[in-house]
Amino acid sequence: MTTPRHYDAVVVGAGQGGGPLASALAEAGKKTAIVEREHVGGTCVNEGCTPSKTMVASARVAYLARRAGDYGVRTDEVSVEMATVRRRKRDIVDSFRGGSERRLEGTEGLDLLRGEARFTAPRALAVRLDGGEEVALTADLVVLNVGGRPAMPPVPGIDRVPTLDSTSVMELGEAPARLLVLGGGSVAVEFAQMFRRFGSEVTLIQRGPRLLGREDADVADAVAEVLREDGIELLLGSEAVRAESSDGGKVRLTVRTPDGERTVEGSHLLAATGRTPNTDLLDLGSGGIETDGRGYVRVDERLATTAPGVYALGDMTGGPAFTHAAYDDYRIVRANLLDGGDRTTTDRLMPYVVFTDPQLGRVGLGEEEARRTGRSIRVATMPMSSVARALETAEPRGFMKAIVDAETGQILGGAILGLEGGELISMLQLAMLGKLPYTALRDGVFAHPTLAEAFNNLFASLDG
Repeated sequence: MTTPRHYDAVVVGAGQGGGPLASALAEAGKKTAIVEREHVGGTCVNEGCTPSKTMVASARVAYLARRAGDYGVRTDEVSVEMATVRRRKRDIVDSFRGGSERRLEGTEGLDLLRGEARFTAPRALAVRLDGGEEVALTADLVVLNVGGRPAMPPVPGIDRVPTLDSTSVMELGEAPARLLVLGGGSVAVEFAQMFRRFGSEVTLIQRGPRLLGREDADVADAVAEVLREDGIELLLGSEAVRAESSDGGKVRLTVRTPDGERTVEGSHLLAATGRTPNTDLLDLGSGGIETDGRGYVRVDERLATTAPGVYALGDMTGGPAFTHAAYDDYRIVRANLLDGGDRTTTDRLMPYVVFTDPQLGRVGLGEEEARRTGRSIRVATMPMSSVARALETAEPRGFMKAIVDAETGQILGGAILGLEGGELISMLQLAMLGKLPYTALRDGVFAHPTLAEAFNNLFASLDG
């Protein structure tokens, strides 16, 4: 190993938190290195948000094309060229990744090292470069942003059958004839609907009693109804107990359902049951960094680990596994280290969107969660079929829901399953950030005909 190179800061992982932070540190005059073992941009750009939402867009076009008659438009038979979908996805990923790489490489005072890092001592790292050489680094500050990867469910036999994950499923050159999906979270439902629209027969097996376990029952049930309307078979409260190959290279799952054991067979199997942190190769113990029982790094509200001078960002901390959470982690650490700030993760309002169609946007407390706190609440609901813009665009599926504090009138949270639900939930979040009472949205004058004006009627329902 070479003589150690000393840096003011070393960032491990060029994800949505690590990349911007490395640039900010270097621009502040700190000699900085960023180590990336695979792809600049992290999961979001390379295997997560960017490629999957690009493919979701293609799937929606196929869906709308098949529905053209609903709008009085005649079309020929619709077919999907998966190779073209895949190429479009790859091109956008390459563009986003390339932009991130150029920004890092063009930042003065920042060294981009491509290789695998591990701790050898507190704030000391060995990096096995892609070319085989190993270099030693020491630093006054170390920041970790190594993300996570898909986890394989513990189904007997699954290691002996071809199994796709959320990365490899996007590399298929043809739509599966019949896709079996294990899981009921956002990744599972998004891919289930996407491939159904690409032409696959789809069966989704979810161990829990409902989809999207963090959602209220009425929201989860509405998402399930959307998927069933789209022709997806849902096996809820069901557990795969055995996987095996069948004739012709197909995959057979034995599933224990509420109605007894049954067998389902598919051409392809997608495991979408969760993720695990990429911390196992870092030798965190040598760096004095503690993890929980699942391998996630323990951090405080300022994202400091148990080792002095070491911080961790993003999915690897076990917090919200969202790109926007990782980016806010970066802003917290940047503000505290460079600007003398005192920002924390405490009480930050964290929205998210499940990119089914219609989208499910969510922020703040759900109804069930709010009731568990013991506070007095009011719940406003309204079907999207009561929204003029949704009817005009022939997109009336879903509903809007908001939770309001009965005493103060403050909005506590909401869920919007509907056309552009992800954009509408941001509007609700802005009201919450500004601490506006629900009456501000009830009485606001919004342009007609827009989706936003639906908040007038949603919150007016509380006055009945």
